[in-house]
Amino acid sequence: MLLSVSAGAQEPFPAPETLSYRIEWRMVTAGQAQLQLERAQQNWEIKLNLQSAGLVSRLFRIEDTYKVMASNDKFCGESSAFEAKEGKRHVTETEQFDNIKHKAVFDMHDLAKNVQEHHEVDIAPCTHEIIGALAFLRMTKLEPGKSMMVPIVNGKKMANARIEAQAKENITVDGKMYATTRYEAFIFDNVVFRKKGSMLIWLSDDAAHVPVQMRFQMGFPIGTITLELEKAGK
Repeated sequence: MLLSVSAGAQEPFPAPETLSYRIEWRMVTAGQAQLQLERAQQNWEIKLNLQSAGLVSRLFRIEDTYKVMASNDKFCGESSAFEAKEGKRHVTETEQFDNIKHKAVFDMHDLAKNVQEHHEVDIAPCTHEIIGALAFLRMTKLEPGKSMMVPIVNGKKMANARIEAQAKENITVDGKMYATTRYEAFIFDNVVFRKKGSMLIWLSDDAAHVPVQMRFQMGFPIGTITLELEKAGK
């Protein structure tokens, strides 16, 4: 039996929501992720929290927080703030979008090394950071075989990244089967991010368009990281 993620708990996207994910890496549960979407007057506030778990946490503890402000229902970037605590690494990053001058201003502070960076990047109208781009994808009705270009910035570089709808797929997560559409976001291999890799996203085919599963296939030594939906609600 195919399940609808939106049944009962979820409203048609966009609407306030909290999504909880299990992170799988090398056949073990490596951590948890929580993605929250809330209204902030005329804007949207998106929060992502990542935490390592189990053996991975004992070897290399990760506590990452990411907060985004995005305008209107296209999720155009307004600002972002990121704090990474990964092993001995402790970095904070902020990005401010000037949508009048079409600039993104990026500041990084490595607290462990006491190093700072400042960049200004030319951007297109309604440029997204990566989480806002995911929200924007959920707003579209991209059918398999179709693709679109989405302006995405990572603080140092803006690129028009291609997102391709590849196929309808029924996928099973925690013993539950969902009707989804699989997408690929071409953001790696020096498009937006320099690292080699690929990103696959499975969105539910109901009105909520929830990311049921996300998979990052990276080079050695990282390998494949998969986020699987555990809980969806308001």
